[in-house]
Amino acid sequence: MKRLLSIALLAFAILTVGFGRPALAGDAAKGAKLFSANCAACHIGGGNVVMAMKTLKSAALEKYGMNSLEAITTQVTKGKNAMPAFAGRLKPEQIEDVATYVLEQSAKDWKG
Repeated sequence: MKRLLSIALLAFAILTVGFGRPALAGDAAKGAKLFSANCAACHIGGGNVVMAMKTLKSAALEKYGMNSLEAITTQVTKGKNAMPAFAGRLKPEQIEDVATYVLEQSAKDWKG
């Protein structure tokens, strides 16, 4: 009985991990277009023309606690400091697409 229960739990764990929601839920291709139209003026190549140390590069995102889909989505939605809020300009799914694109690009250090 213990063995059967162990097998059942293992199968459940494998199926849960294997078919769970992906970490990046947005569409990066759509996010790239939206980023180009709305964000690139200040964040070209993952940089930041207003606050040079707060780039969209992986190390900076981690340093400032912005290295998650949720954190980036909140920042883009609500804005902060010099960054404007995009809640009225972009739909929530578009903001998620941009956040997905930013995370993917930061993982590649904005090369390609």
